[in-house]
Amino acid sequence: MADVARLAGVSSQTVSRVSNGYAGVNEETRRQVLAAMQELGYRPNSAARALKRGEFRTIGVITFSLATTGNVRTLEAIATSAAHEGYAVTLLPVAIPTQDEVRGAFSRLEELAVDAVIVIMEVHLLDAATVQLPPHVQVVVVDSDAGDHYTVVDTDQAGGTRTAVRHLLGLGHRTVWHLAGPEGSFAAQRRTDAWRAALTDAGRVPPEPVRGDWSAESGYRAGLELAALDECTAVFAANDQMALGLLRALHERGRRVPEDVSVIGFDDIPEASSFLPPLTTVHQDFAEVGRRCVAAVLSKMRHDGPERGTTLVPTRLVPRASTAPPPATRARTGG
Repeated sequence: MADVARLAGVSSQTVSRVSNGYAGVNEETRRQVLAAMQELGYRPNSAARALKRGEFRTIGVITFSLATTGNVRTLEAIATSAAHEGYAVTLLPVAIPTQDEVRGAFSRLEELAVDAVIVIMEVHLLDAATVQLPPHVQVVVVDSDAGDHYTVVDTDQAGGTRTAVRHLLGLGHRTVWHLAGPEGSFAAQRRTDAWRAALTDAGRVPPEPVRGDWSAESGYRAGLELAALDECTAVFAANDQMALGLLRALHERGRRVPEDVSVIGFDDIPEASSFLPPLTTVHQDFAEVGRRCVAAVLSKMRHDGPERGTTLVPTRLVPRASTAPPPATRARTGG
């Protein structure tokens, strides 16, 4: 540091302020110091800075899988938002969704030196694991109903689902079938509950849902069941990937979309507009989810945020070409 100060013609304190990103250094002096650092190959000791400040400028993210669209896009949004705030992200994957694996992930937090952690997992495992958090590590949970115990950021699963169901009923469909996500998934259960409630509130009897595992292949298998039901004219799929498999099954069985069956997905993945036909779906704002997760965890680190409670990120319906009035309605209107 003394060599940098000498070359730049400033004090060691000024070099320290520049290397630590502090304000109060004029731009010309900052450029001189940075140029001297580059010429001398000087790199600030981040470990020493962390010990002095009592923070590591790193956020840990614990998640089960990177195979699902929601987890990948949420993680990407968290990383982008964290970088914008000057924080790095350390990923702590949990290979198998068991209590022991969850405990192990949290036990590694101290070794990896993180200031806070964002958890993307089903909260019942977090609770059941009776994890012992390292001192001063703040936690935010993504997509969960655990707002009574944790700070939670969640997509408005129920609101998005109600919008989808009402759209289909508004087109004239007597009821809406549901291609649900896997049992044990909070997001899947919240969407199923909201689908059932929306139909019941409209005076319709909910059909028995069929279930997939978020994958297009599972949507195809479930779609073969739905395609065999002549009375099925509208399907709400719990995600776009399963909707893709459903579209294939309907096509193979000669059920036209949207002429015979309307289909709505959930997520609005980038490929949804390129499905055949382009998929009507519920848009999740993953970038906003990531931003709010990072904002919440930084607020907790500053001790000026709530200890618990849920923040809902709004969704919106994206109408495309996969939904239309049912065949009987079009026949009456000459469509």
